[in-house]
Amino acid sequence: MGRQEFLKNQILTAAGRKQAPLVLKSAQVLNVFTEELETADVAVSDGYIVGIGTYDGVCEVDLSGKIICPGFLDGHIHLESSMVSPEEFARAVVPHGTTGVMTDPHEIANVAGTEGIDYMLEVTRDLPLDVWFMIPSCVPATGLDESGAVLLAEQLRSYYQRERILGLAELMNAYGTVQADPEILDKVRDAWDNKKVIDGHAPGIGAKDLNAYVTAGVGSDHECSSAEEALEKLRRGQWIMIREGTAAKNLKALMPLCREPYYHRCMFVTDDKHPGDLVRYGHMDGIIREAIAWGADPIAAIKMATLHTAQYFGLKDRGAVAPGFRADLVVLSDLEQVKVFQVYKSGILAAENGRMKEPYPVEPKPDGTAEDLEKRYPRVYRSFQMRKVRERDFALQPMDSRGTRIRAICLTPHELLTEKAEFAWSEHAGYAPGVDVSQDLIKMAVMERHHGTGHIGIGFLNGYGLKSGAIATSVAHDSHNLIVAGVNDADMVLAANTVRSCRGGLAVVKDGQVLGSLALPIGGLMTQEPVQIVDEKLEELKHLARTLGIGESVDPFMTLAFASLPVIPKLRLNTLGLIDVEKQEIIPVVYEQKCKEENI
Repeated sequence: MGRQEFLKNQILTAAGRKQAPLVLKSAQVLNVFTEELETADVAVSDGYIVGIGTYDGVCEVDLSGKIICPGFLDGHIHLESSMVSPEEFARAVVPHGTTGVMTDPHEIANVAGTEGIDYMLEVTRDLPLDVWFMIPSCVPATGLDESGAVLLAEQLRSYYQRERILGLAELMNAYGTVQADPEILDKVRDAWDNKKVIDGHAPGIGAKDLNAYVTAGVGSDHECSSAEEALEKLRRGQWIMIREGTAAKNLKALMPLCREPYYHRCMFVTDDKHPGDLVRYGHMDGIIREAIAWGADPIAAIKMATLHTAQYFGLKDRGAVAPGFRADLVVLSDLEQVKVFQVYKSGILAAENGRMKEPYPVEPKPDGTAEDLEKRYPRVYRSFQMRKVRERDFALQPMDSRGTRIRAICLTPHELLTEKAEFAWSEHAGYAPGVDVSQDLIKMAVMERHHGTGHIGIGFLNGYGLKSGAIATSVAHDSHNLIVAGVNDADMVLAANTVRSCRGGLAVVKDGQVLGSLALPIGGLMTQEPVQIVDEKLEELKHLARTLGIGESVDPFMTLAFASLPVIPKLRLNTLGLIDVEKQEIIPVVYEQKCKEENI
């Protein structure tokens, strides 16, 4: 059907002179423009809404007593952080009403460069879920990191011509941006030239630095941890992405923004979501439900997961139930509880009563089998290029322990931000030198895994809760080197080598025994296993971590994964050493009391 014939058919159907192929009858239609509920039929033709009113259809579905609202959109997520393939991610979120996501593939790009981006573009085609992309801006996150690739503007420029590319992803190197770093400006200029949006990532930035950041064209921020910070950014014209993920939960602190006049430039996002959260709490429906429980108006909350997201990204045919919009629709049986009854994708019933409609997924293409993908994307599937770890690799002993002090990363509950902590050097039998579990001080190491450099950063972590054994993961933002935390070197070595032998994943170890592991062979980040199986395995690993002392308030893997990200204040540890994020400097882990630097 040609464009003109398509348009003619749509107009005649909208006018009631042709029967609509599908009519959803007698529902309450949530109007995101006027914020009212209207009892009406919704007529659908060729994947688009053509009318709201009274219609007859070839197929009619009685939705009396139900509410129809737009499909939910996640404005910022890293699909890799779900630990499952995009196909399995779609299976998990579509039944919860999500019909589209904006993903930043910088996790896989940090592992495999442009090959990782190309892989994600390919495997997200033809899903019952729209997957749009933001081009990674910081691979690696800063110059003080080691990743599997370094992506400059010239390697990314051609991506803007592709259909599903919406803009430049979060400018995590805010420090470099406000200092007009030439490499960053090259990427910003390309986004400007292609009239694309630029996402931000600048926790704590304010005053003139914020002015400079916004002047660079950064249109949003998802790192606000207080209403005051969010309001300052809102006043400077940024859209605020209110994040409620697995590791970082900012919704409660930002609830003041979920009302007039602020909510009109706010949207809900997840950033990172583990399988368990998706299975048990939902996706965008879970955030909407939580916001309503904390006092948000239901219609306003739904707008922050639909229309506002579409408006920010320039998606003119998404985010509303109105003529000319895509028939991406969520049918709710309850507005307050946001209980999803049905989900329609482009006018086709995709999920009902919490289950995908089969067959699912779409029939694989001849060149889309797992075996073929592994051949064509070797850096994605063979991402571990490191030797076995040895106990002597973790050696850390000052020349004279008398008067020696330790700088440690101090975790902040439910936040990605960390604080600086200091402890006196101590040694206890059965523990690695410097470890003091009575003060919740454990050892940590980050090992380069992409190029076989042998670089290892060693430091200490406070507030994690571990009292015995070790935990390792290859999900270590954003460069995704191998990270391990433990109380003794022997268990740390076993945990690290277990993950290495799996080609990536998670491991829990105690007293020389591997208690449990989860293999993530796709870039050391994802697996092809079904989301329910991954959830079960991950929950078992979390349970094992609890037996080692980690409390219920700490996600043992997601929390550890962010301990190496050198763009979120204040301290981080990566393969180069301990990073003072605010100064963007490598600082000593141990020091003599008399040599203590000021303000560190």
